[in-house]
Amino acid sequence: MEGHHHLHHHHHLQHQQQQLHQQQQQQQPNIGAAVNVDADRFPQWSVQETKEFLMIRAELDRSFMETKRNKLLWEVISTRMREKGYNRSAEQCKCKWKNLVTRYKGCETMEAEAMRQQFPFYNELQAIFSARSMQSILWSEEGGATGSKKKSVQLSSDEEEDMEEGEIDKSSIRKKKKKSKTGVGAGAGASGSSNSINDIKEILEDFMRQQMQLEMQWKEAYETRENERRLKEMEWRHTMEALENERIMMDRRWREREEQRRMREEARAEKRDALITALLNKLRREDHI
Repeated sequence: MEGHHHLHHHHHLQHQQQQLHQQQQQQQPNIGAAVNVDADRFPQWSVQETKEFLMIRAELDRSFMETKRNKLLWEVISTRMREKGYNRSAEQCKCKWKNLVTRYKGCETMEAEAMRQQFPFYNELQAIFSARSMQSILWSEEGGATGSKKKSVQLSSDEEEDMEEGEIDKSSIRKKKKKSKTGVGAGAGASGSSNSINDIKEILEDFMRQQMQLEMQWKEAYETRENERRLKEMEWRHTMEALENERIMMDRRWREREEQRRMREEARAEKRDALITALLNKLRREDHI
């Protein structure tokens, strides 16, 4: 099932690359001029543009690991960037990826808070590298033939992109260097298998550490948001209580004013009744006289 999916993915990628190559032949003068103009300008990459670029690069990462013709893949990324409204040449995308990988490697010794401030795209690159490590483990588990294929594919990708792809799995590279320095003899088949198992264990441990670090970062962010929510809720409650107290005081003052007005009305009515009664009595007395 995995081989069928891989074959379908490879055919789809070849079809897309052929279409791109035909478009380049049809529009060679215009595209060349546009690339030259963009190369001279080199506009600044925005945060959103970089995130879109990393999403596209993550989708094609497996293809980068499986093919030697990385130039066409960078053209595919450039085309997809133009579809999203970002006019970037293949060379600009490749240079941007190299810079991001370099900055990612420089953040490995930093603390989480300083890392987020210095390099806001650390999590995106870490996700790409973690997925690649898991794919390497799957390749290793398929058998010795697939493992040798994986090694040759990684070397070809490294040579095509100036060794930038080989920076992902540092633990595996260190193991290979140790093996080349010590020299493996004719009877090193068992030790090579043991080293392969150790490599897989080390990759898994690195992956678990990365996952734990991501989980800690997520918990910290969640706690920060929760504290902010509690503070806002407390402020809202205090504001509502103040408004309720003010409403009660206004209602009380209104009732007092109404009571005073009613008492004044009653006093005026009593005075009016007294005057009318006095006037009627006076008229009665005059009539009797």
